[in-house]
Amino acid sequence: MTYIFWIGITLFTFFIEGRISVFHVSANFITVLVYYAGITKGELGGMFLGSIIGFIEDSLSGGFLGPNLLSKGMVGYFSSFMSGSFFRWTPFLGAIGIGVLTIIDTTIVFITRSFFDHMPTTIKAASFIIFLQSIINIPFGLFIRPKNIQKKRQ
Repeated sequence: MTYIFWIGITLFTFFIEGRISVFHVSANFITVLVYYAGITKGELGGMFLGSIIGFIEDSLSGGFLGPNLLSKGMVGYFSSFMSGSFFRWTPFLGAIGIGVLTIIDTTIVFITRSFFDHMPTTIKAASFIIFLQSIINIPFGLFIRPKNIQKKRQ
C-alpha cells in the first residue's frame, strides 16, 4: 500500500509541477518530495526513493537516463542528515536545507546535461532558474518535519 501511495503522489507532483510556473520557470516540487523521503526514510531509503523518482523523471523527460537519477539520489541521501542525526533540526534549518539541496539538484542536472548532451541553456539563464526554483521550494522546508522530532507540549 505504501508503494501505491508513493507512485500516486509522485505522478501527482509531476502533474502539478508542469502546471505551475513563476516568470516562465517551472517549479521543482519533485525535489521537495525527495527531501521528504530522505528525512522520513533515512539514508538508504531516501537515496533509493530519490533514485527511483529521478529515473521516472528521466524517463518522462525524453532525454537520456541519468542526470535526475543521480541528482535525486544525492538529494535523498543528503536530506537524511537533516533529521537530527547530524544537525539539530529547526524549521529554519529545514528551509535552508531544502534551498541548498534544490540548488545542488538543479546544478547537477544542468552540468551532466551540458557534459553529455548539448547545453540546455546559457549559464546566466540556468543560474536564474536554479535560484528561482530554490526560492519556490524554501517555504516547504519550514513545514516538513522529521518523524523523530516530537512536538513539545506546553
